[in-house]
Amino acid sequence: MGGLTLASVLYKNGITPIVYDADVTAVSRHQGGMLDIHQDTGQAALQAAGLLDAFGKLTLEDGDAMRILDKTGAVRMADDGNGSRPEIDRSALRNLLLSSLPPGLVRWNARLTAASKVEAGFELSFADGSVTTTDVLVGADGAWSKVRPLVSEVRPAYSGISFVELRYLDADQKHPTAAALVGKGMMFALSDQRGIIGHREPNSELCVYAALKVAADWSDQQISREMLHRHFADWHDDFHELLAKSDGELRPRPILMLPVGHRWPRTPGVTLLGDAAHLMSPFAGEGVNLAMIDGADLAKAILEHPDDIESAFAAFEAAMFPRAAEKAAESAANLEIAFAADSPRGMFEFFASHSIAPD
Repeated sequence: MGGLTLASVLYKNGITPIVYDADVTAVSRHQGGMLDIHQDTGQAALQAAGLLDAFGKLTLEDGDAMRILDKTGAVRMADDGNGSRPEIDRSALRNLLLSSLPPGLVRWNARLTAASKVEAGFELSFADGSVTTTDVLVGADGAWSKVRPLVSEVRPAYSGISFVELRYLDADQKHPTAAALVGKGMMFALSDQRGIIGHREPNSELCVYAALKVAADWSDQQISREMLHRHFADWHDDFHELLAKSDGELRPRPILMLPVGHRWPRTPGVTLLGDAAHLMSPFAGEGVNLAMIDGADLAKAILEHPDDIESAFAAFEAAMFPRAAEKAAESAANLEIAFAADSPRGMFEFFASHSIAPD
């Protein structure tokens, strides 16, 4: 999303970049679940791209509603939301950004395998064997960025938490127990350093994550439903029905993060944005929002320094580094709160500080 936002704002203002994307086509894979888009970051980026009005027509009604349960299934807190962080399907948001770009600007099936410094700038090597060079390079290539080594030796580290993704199709009809647990927006069920976290998607679909404190290599094995049932052995039967009856494969997703405050020295001709720059856990809901405002801010800096890319990159990084550090610290703190021994108590205190009261 960050790279597409950068491309969209640049193109809107008369600069045509090249975007290399690893996906075979725009529709070759499922893009993931719902995203809550914040006013001062994601929505501001969409405004810069001229897409905010179109975005408003794609959001999920009541998607920002939230409830917190414990392992007994009791609803400990509920809030209907206020529309300030509307939810949108990740594919819909990506398609919106793509719609603002002309055909051919995005080069599909271009999986970057290496980026290296050469006399002419940077050499990019792709999985299909092709090679190209560029004077100016922006790494918007995610957690395992192939561009990051040009500016930083730091690699993502395991957070201590692993998710297992479960999906439910036509949930209101086929999976009523899961649908009732999740509700109309977001659901956190937290107890004893474990969690079941779910959200509603368009067309009566649900995405649910079983979240566990496990070793880093736990996700390398074949994950079975029986394993999940054992981890949640003393939870209410409704949660076991949810774990037993999802559609499709179980997808393990270890949660990785870069160090809070990750930064690099100004490196001529190259910079990073989004997860490539500041990967963090999802427990502040900031990942895609930061990526998008990174893209919009970098575009703005380039437009303000049309003949001096180094000044543009320096201005962008000067604003991005402290913003990312603040949100990464918040995300790391929220992860600890969510999986504390006495959870969900810490979550109540957090939301009370944001004027959301328990039921």
